[in-house]
Amino acid sequence: QVQLVESGGGLVQAGGSLRLSCAASGRTFDNSASGWFRQAPGKEREFVAGVSGGGSTTIYADSVKGRFFISRDNAKNTVYLQMDSLKAEDTAVYYCAATRATVYYYSTVPRGHSEYVNWGQGTQVTVSS
Repeated sequence: QVQLVESGGGLVQAGGSLRLSCAASGRTFDNSASGWFRQAPGKEREFVAGVSGGGSTTIYADSVKGRFFISRDNAKNTVYLQMDSLKAEDTAVYYCAATRATVYYYSTVPRGHSEYVNWGQGTQVTVSS
């Protein structure tokens, strides 16, 4: 079982930047894909970005493409989400998630939340306009 702890959220003005971190413990997770999701008040949780276990494959939601960048450092068991050019509509609780550890997820990353089996507690990101 992997424990995930997010950090780096906060309040930022529109146009600003934040970097979220997700630290994993419990086992190494380089065979687990990792993803970031977000949930705004009154809305469903949505996929934001994902990275394969080995780090070679990244995918993004259209709404954040070109502004957000996901990366991972498996030596530190940490996944990052660099968020630039933030907009008010990016305001949400951001969650880190990880899939099961299999060879498949070393080079593949899913968008669907049902494939993610471990979740962090979330970190609030608020963008003021």
